[in-house]
Amino acid sequence: MSVTIKPIKPKRISDQVLDQLRELIFRGTLKPGEKMMPERELAEAMNVSRTTIRDATQRLVAMGLIVQKQGQGTFVKTFDGRSDSPLVRAMQAQEGSIVDLLEVRMGLECNAAALAASRADEGDLKALAHSIEEMKHEVDSGRLGTQADTSFHMAIAYAAKNPLQVLVMRNFYDHLFYGIRENLAELHKYKGNGDIIIGQHQNIMDGIKSRDTYLAYSAMKAHIQFVIDFFEEKDTF
Repeated sequence: MSVTIKPIKPKRISDQVLDQLRELIFRGTLKPGEKMMPERELAEAMNVSRTTIRDATQRLVAMGLIVQKQGQGTFVKTFDGRSDSPLVRAMQAQEGSIVDLLEVRMGLECNAAALAASRADEGDLKALAHSIEEMKHEVDSGRLGTQADTSFHMAIAYAAKNPLQVLVMRNFYDHLFYGIRENLAELHKYKGNGDIIIGQHQNIMDGIKSRDTYLAYSAMKAHIQFVIDFFEEKDTF
């Protein structure tokens, strides 16, 4: 039997730079609207050439994750509800509701939480705790905390240590951000919901931190079901 074997090529440095910057955006370390470090400083910090940084940056621009403004610098893109993601376009074409989106998240994220409970490392736990602290600060300041909430759910995807889970959530990122923003905008109209949501996120993290897969799964399910129930009840009035 004739089998074609291709030689293994080492990963390009620009790919590694791209992966690191993209993860910083997905995890919320680099926030929407935030100005990125200048090319020269990034090159020095990563110990790579400016040409390598430029290549990775251009690819991030093409992916719609950052924007370059003449004379101002490079910024993390602020999501405005429109996306070039094929997945997002397909979902929008189906005219899916917030509840439809939440049902998809139920399947994705309950399993991710259970996996995270058995696989999360200390870095993942710190990222989850940081996101919750940011949520608390945002809510106390009268804001929605959309980015912190999104970062929390992305951190769980990374903590699951399943590359396909991360890939799906990366492609889902714009719609996830949009869905969470829409959820929070409605939920925060009713006093007390902000604290409830934060408490639910804490329960999810407690399940992951205690390595209790059932608790993590159940806490995520309870959180998403709470939001589904809110919107279904709201639509009946």
